[in-house]
Amino acid sequence: MKYDHHKQRKNVVNRLAKIEGHVRSVKEMAASGRDCGDLMIQIAAIRSALNSCGKVILKDHLEGCVVEAVKEGDDTVIEKLNEAIDKYIR
Repeated sequence: MKYDHHKQRKNVVNRLAKIEGHVRSVKEMAASGRDCGDLMIQIAAIRSALNSCGKVILKDHLEGCVVEAVKEGDDTVIEKLNEAIDKYIR
């Protein structure tokens, strides 16, 4: 995309790194035979963290790229955002 106004990029990368570490530790829990209930709780925590990260990305995109594109008369950004939302929320 030609617009790059993502103020939360570093925050998003940090969140994803934490999620990556969490997934790795849950994988190790599964490999070591930990209780299924414990695994499910950790997977729910990962899902929640991913949803929170997605929300940060969406807000950042709306406040930066979308606002700027609309100001410049680029309506394709709305179409692309709608496509992304449709894929994200199923």
